[in-house]
Amino acid sequence: MNTPNPQPPDATIHHAETATETLENAIELKEVEGLSQGRIVLRRFLRHRGAMTAAFVLTAVVLLVTTSIGWGPIPGWWRYSATDLGDIVNPGGSPTLSFSGSWTIGEHPFGQDNLGRDVFARVMRGTQQSIIVMVIIGFVSTSIGIVMGAVAGFLRGRTDNLLMRFTDMVITIPVIMIGAILGHWVGRAGPVLLGFALSMVTWTSMARLVRGEFLSLREREFVDAARVAGASNVRIMFKHMLPNAIGVIIVNTTLLMASAILLETALSYLGFGIRSPNVSLGTLISEYQTAFATRPWLFWWPGLFIVVIALCVNFIGDGLRDAFDPRQRRIPSQRSMDRASDRAARRVQGATREPKVITDVGT
Repeated sequence: MNTPNPQPPDATIHHAETATETLENAIELKEVEGLSQGRIVLRRFLRHRGAMTAAFVLTAVVLLVTTSIGWGPIPGWWRYSATDLGDIVNPGGSPTLSFSGSWTIGEHPFGQDNLGRDVFARVMRGTQQSIIVMVIIGFVSTSIGIVMGAVAGFLRGRTDNLLMRFTDMVITIPVIMIGAILGHWVGRAGPVLLGFALSMVTWTSMARLVRGEFLSLREREFVDAARVAGASNVRIMFKHMLPNAIGVIIVNTTLLMASAILLETALSYLGFGIRSPNVSLGTLISEYQTAFATRPWLFWWPGLFIVVIALCVNFIGDGLRDAFDPRQRRIPSQRSMDRASDRAARRVQGATREPKVITDVGT
């Protein structure tokens, strides 16, 4: 009598999981076959639901604040500006926005302050200023961090020690304290100068990140090949090495921008950021903090826009991280996953079936 030894259940399940993973990888490779790296990253990002939702919401916010009250010489469609005074419509300046069977916007959907100014126009103006500061900090801080980190990571030695010790010195001083000093100097000059000033103290994390990436990339074969071909150090750093680190840089830039708008809000709230006659979201919260108990809508609307913008930028950064990270596999479609699960289940069922017993019967 010959009885085959059945496989242990754990080994069988492991074999099925391995087969399923192999099938998923094959499906993914088949779907991205022939696509460039940029197209693959774009496909992964577009399939990230959280990032796409955040991008849609952030785009809607930017369009709202730029078209409602206008931008610079471009007029907007809203009837009031951030400085217009008028008669208070509702008691206490409460919002005219309501929903009773159908949406009713009214004259002042976000309400009015005690001077009769339209809160909607002021929130739109403050959001514009905060977005300007956020974008400038993201661009300038990223540029400074890339240059500092690339030079330190590629040249190493004394240059690396000098640049990193300077970075450590900047890191040890609280950002809010340096930002308050710089913001006090340039706060009245507007959001552009404030953004440049705050960029001088927010580049340190980017510099350390880029340095770590360049320390790893400089040992690769393509760097040696470029050096043998006669390429200069600047060309090797920014032509060959920087594109290989761009994914990490883009992700960190989005996170930096999210923290930048919170930093600007905190400084303006404390009176060291954008100041009158300009307004920002932090300035509005600071002005209306005493009215929180009696007229909370003055406090809610600027706070809501701060939270929405910060969350959207963070979700977009999360989607970019998943798209650029080569260790992140794109999730196959539900139909492909169902087929893979059915095949794995059939393998498990066939492997765990009771073996047939063959008996030799002699006559």
